Amino acid sequence: MAQPSSHLPVPAWFALRCSLAYAAALGVNGILLPFFPVWLKSLAFSDVEIGVILSLPILLRILAGPVFGFWADRMAERARVLLLSAGLSIATALALTKVEGFWPVLVLFALQGAAFAPFTPVLESITVMGVRRWGFRYGSIRVWGSIGFVVTTLVAGEAVSRFSGSIVPVAAALAFLFTLGAALIVPRLGRAAKTVGAGSGALMPSGSVTGGLLLLMIGCTLVQSTHGMYYGFSGIHWQTLGFSGSQIGLLWAAGVVAEILFFFLAGHVARRFSPIALMLFGGVMAVIRWALFVQPLDFLPALLLQCSHAFTFAFLHFGMQQKIVELVHESRESSVQGTYFFYSGLFLAISTVLSGVLYRSFGQESYYAMSLLAGIGLLICWVAARAQPQSAGSGGKTSDPS
Repeated sequence: MAQPSSHLPVPAWFALRCSLAYAAALGVNGILLPFFPVWLKSLAFSDVEIGVILSLPILLRILAGPVFGFWADRMAERARVLLLSAGLSIATALALTKVEGFWPVLVLFALQGAAFAPFTPVLESITVMGVRRWGFRYGSIRVWGSIGFVVTTLVAGEAVSRFSGSIVPVAAALAFLFTLGAALIVPRLGRAAKTVGAGSGALMPSGSVTGGLLLLMIGCTLVQSTHGMYYGFSGIHWQTLGFSGSQIGLLWAAGVVAEILFFFLAGHVARRFSPIALMLFGGVMAVIRWALFVQPLDFLPALLLQCSHAFTFAFLHFGMQQKIVELVHESRESSVQGTYFFYSGLFLAISTVLSGVLYRSFGQESYYAMSLLAGIGLLICWVAARAQPQSAGSGGKTSDPS
């Protein structure tokens, strides 16, 4: 647990309000990630068209995320960004329920990606400010996002089984309504502190700390980008294997349940392993996971393989957030989170477009390319770790954002 560094009053129900916001934000992903490609397939779009539709919103998020993050750091109340993001996302989601053609779907889904881009980074910045100021446990708050993902995935899977994939746009619009409610209740923390005291672990504007952190972000997000093919085509692949909508929902949920277990135990894990160790192990597991994903597995083996998602995503994300707590001052929190999501979106977009092309030509064997990409990201993380083995400005002392 991070040591409190502020005497400011703690907002009432801070952890609960942030937890509900995470549940709403990632609940949207619980519908769009597993089932939006299935809806696109039901509209008779080709694999390449699906890849383009899924990747363009990511590209727009690349531009929108850092801009909104920079803006949020300079606002009197950064939570206002969440209200704007949720409102615009609802509008695009409702519009998607009325269209079917390639170009209308492409444009509206891209606008939705841009509109929702700042929601999670700004929410992360608010939560990490609470971790730094009052010693809240990041893992015990962030875990509710994973729980929200599981719940919406299971509900959406059952809905798809009963009503077909046509229900997906309506379900997404309902999910975005919850993000508006979350934006209304999320804690208001005011402006970030402007002074950077000694030993604060602040990220300096130049030098090896900045370069090391950026290199680590690049390696981490490269590994995470290998989920692009999984997000885009796993549901389609599982359908070809004869799995029902409910089974597909369970497969997605299994990975997130494993992620949930990790976040509940994150405090214990963080006391025993460094952020770098977590990211390196997650990279190794990503190489293995995608190599095994090539195999046409039955339901139970596929379910077990899905549990490795705790390593290939949660270890990397938690480790990165821990490094941000160690090295970044809260006055730059949203900007740095926006940079992290910029790299994440950039590489995920490239991976998703590449996945559409590869999957059309090679089918499930395309996951070998994701395994190779994970290996490249792992190597970059290892180089960054050698260049910056511990935090600067804090004597190597680490914080536990769990």
